[in-house]
Order: sequence, then structure tokens, then C-alpha cells
Amino acid sequence: MTTLPHPSRTRSRPVTTGCACLAALLLSVLLTLSLTPRAAWAADAQPIQKAIAEFLNAQIKSLPGQASYRIGSINASGLPDGCPSINVSMDSNARAWGKTTVNVRCTGPTPWSLYVPVEIHVLTPYVVSARPLRAGQILSAADLSLRQGDLAELPQGVMTELNQAIGQLARVTLPANRPLRADMLRQALVVAQGQTVKVVSGGVGFQVSSDGKALNNAAVGQLVQVRLASGQTVSGLAQINGTVIVNY
Repeated sequence: MTTLPHPSRTRSRPVTTGCACLAALLLSVLLTLSLTPRAAWAADAQPIQKAIAEFLNAQIKSLPGQASYRIGSINASGLPDGCPSINVSMDSNARAWGKTTVNVRCTGPTPWSLYVPVEIHVLTPYVVSARPLRAGQILSAADLSLRQGDLAELPQGVMTELNQAIGQLARVTLPANRPLRADMLRQALVVAQGQTVKVVSGGVGFQVSSDGKALNNAAVGQLVQVRLASGQTVSGLAQINGTVIVNY
């Protein structure tokens, strides 16, 4: 008589070898990732920030007043680490102050580029109208005054020196205490078309003056064509007193 094995003895044991190998592999990968330096996966932001700071320190030297800056967040994730040469520039149409951006480029074997936000503040005097100004008025020192402020919070093109506005002509009517921009003013004419002007010409050791009729309008330093009594036409530069200097 044949004796059959007991069912409990014939039940197969679970196979654990494959699971154990997979778990060990995953554990090895996790340990490798945790021990790998971050620099192998993303560029270090510190050299980028240092390059931007050096660029901005050079830039703000040419700005009026007391300048300062703040560098925004740098997203270096995904960039290769160890760039041998980092160049920083600013677009030609970017604002010189206020909220703007700089372009950071790596010129190494693995080049990359990114924009980083920066904020530049310039504390300086700026020109305002000391009293109401009318259109066509030639400005004097009594019409102007200086205020202290941050150019980042003022209109683009605001004037920072009184001599930029003195002698200029107001294009529009302005109230008192208005910051003055360059486009609000224009050079006052010192010579009008059809006006009789004195023409002074000369050379080494001699000078000759004569009268003539201006053929065009001109502000200080602009070119004027003048027809002399003889019928000859000469060209010279308009002076603040309305005379025209012709150099030979």
C-alpha cells in the first residue's frame, strides 16, 4: 500500500530571492543618491552670485548719487556645475536702475545662459519745478529746485542737475513740484529765421564782423546759415548772445 504525503508537507515555500535582490538594488541606489554631492546635479549658485555682484559693482560707479542693489533668486537647477568662465551683461534696452535683469552666460565646454532679476536703487538729487511753469518759458535758476529721491521710484529720464534745465525752454505748462524730464524741455532758440544777426569770422591774428540775415532757426551750438549783404551765404554756430561764429 502506497502512503501519500501529508498535504501540509507538500505545500511549496514562498520564493523570496528575487524580492530580496530588488530591495537591495533599490537601497544601493538610494544610498548613492544621498551620498552624491548636489553640485553634480545642479550648478552652485554662489559663483553666479559673485559674478553678478562684480558686474553690478562696476556698473553703479557710473550712476549719479548713492547706488545700491539687490540680487534676486538664482535658479541653477539643471545647469552643469563647474563653469570655468561666467560672463554677466545687461541688455541695451534694460533700465539702468529699478527692477531689471542681468544675463548670465557660461562660456565653458558646456555653455548655458540664464536671466537673473536684480533691483538697483540710486539715491540722488533730482530737478523739480520750484513754481508753476508756462509753455514756452525759458527756465532760470529761480524756476527750479532740487529734491532728494530714489531714481528707481521716479519717471524715466528725470534730470539730476540744475544746469541740465537752466536756459531750456518748457515744452508744456507744468505745476510746481513736478519732476522735470528731458522730454519736457527743449533748447531755447537764440537765432530765429529771418532775424538780422552779427556774423563773426576770423583766423589766426584777425577777426571780421558783418551783418546778415539768418536762414534758419537755431539753439546754442547749432548750425546757422546766414546770407550776407554781398549775397554770399556762410555757415556758423549760434552763440548764446545771438551772434554767429564762422571758423575758417
